[in-house]
Amino acid sequence: MVCRMFRLETEVDKARRDLLRARLRDSNTAASPVLAALRGTPAEREVPLHVWGLDADGELAGGLVGHTWATWLHVTYLWVDERHRGGGLGSRLLNEAERVAREERECAAARVETWDFQAPDFYRKHGYDVVCVIPGYPPGITEFTLTKRLG
Repeated sequence: MVCRMFRLETEVDKARRDLLRARLRDSNTAASPVLAALRGTPAEREVPLHVWGLDADGELAGGLVGHTWATWLHVTYLWVDERHRGGGLGSRLLNEAERVAREERECAAARVETWDFQAPDFYRKHGYDVVCVIPGYPPGITEFTLTKRLG
């Protein structure tokens, strides 16, 4: 057995992060026929998807930030200003993101993470199913992962 000394660092380093991500992607692609089949296709790239809701004055009333990758839409953030909640803006933002993902980017499914005090019921009403529940993440809160078929 070879014993080697390694120096460990905890600094934030974007260049190393990007290098690590590329190497991990290459390793995963080499190990997975499904990921290998995506190599060189538009689905291989992670592409940002943003949908903005602006009020009559052009101010931000709500928005959805996510990305598409490997035929999936990943909703990272969906927020509606308190003054505009209950009027359907959140549904319109989500529906438009799903439409773009399905029709323009050929996505077959969507996923989102949300906390118990946020919007699990909102996503369930939009056809999402709970696939993971993590109690105590963070302490005192439960995180849900939900998915939906977009076909």
